[in-house]
Amino acid sequence: MALYRSRVFRLLGSSNVNLVTVAEKLACAVEQIAFSHPVAYVYNPLVYASRTHTTYLQLYGIAPKRALFVGMNPGPYGMVQTGVPFGDVVMVRDWLGICGEVGKPAPEHPKKPVLGFSCRRREVSGRRLWSWAREHFETPERFFAEFFVWNYCPLCFLEESGRNLTPDKLKRIECQKLFLVCDAALVEIVNCLRPEFLIGVGAFAEGRLRKILSEDKSRVLRIPHPSPANPAANRNDWADKVSKILSEVGLLKK
Repeated sequence: MALYRSRVFRLLGSSNVNLVTVAEKLACAVEQIAFSHPVAYVYNPLVYASRTHTTYLQLYGIAPKRALFVGMNPGPYGMVQTGVPFGDVVMVRDWLGICGEVGKPAPEHPKKPVLGFSCRRREVSGRRLWSWAREHFETPERFFAEFFVWNYCPLCFLEESGRNLTPDKLKRIECQKLFLVCDAALVEIVNCLRPEFLIGVGAFAEGRLRKILSEDKSRVLRIPHPSPANPAANRNDWADKVSKILSEVGLLKK
């Protein structure tokens, strides 16, 4: 563990960085990693959707935060389209107030085109997460005064069929290379925002948080992932479960 952490910290530059700098460094670092079968296409929205992602960071990434939500990686109809974590088009445009030009990944899978804010398909995870935030805080300004949302890995992986492939399903050596740079970026994000609590959205993100913050595990929480692939998120009580978890540590008023 100590050796791993030292490798992570060697990847870090100056401690005097902001979120935009972290995102730019991460975007470049992951571009250097090669991925093999079953990965056929790799989308990096930090590159082709950098304008809207930067807008998100500049608008809402002002330190300090009480808590940081960390997701796994972009969904094909979320951040892949908008450049915003859990970036359901409707919620990003109409609630977060972010809209702009989004480019194209190269190459682009014909079954999973990037249409930007013209994409009509909803991203269920993003709709659920941001709807919960809107219900409790009403405005994004109130939510982001205390919280921030970040995706651990900025890449979306697609198989030849167009099927989404999550980072934990990559080959071991590719996981190691990817996780090393993503862990380093996450450490920098935590240093920038100085959150009291770190909230893994799902088990994967919680695991990465515990990996880099092994000395202070009491700060790490987990909420159920809002994806429809998670049966527990499809029982109409996902929002209630999240509220209960955050209320128990004083992050949400009961």
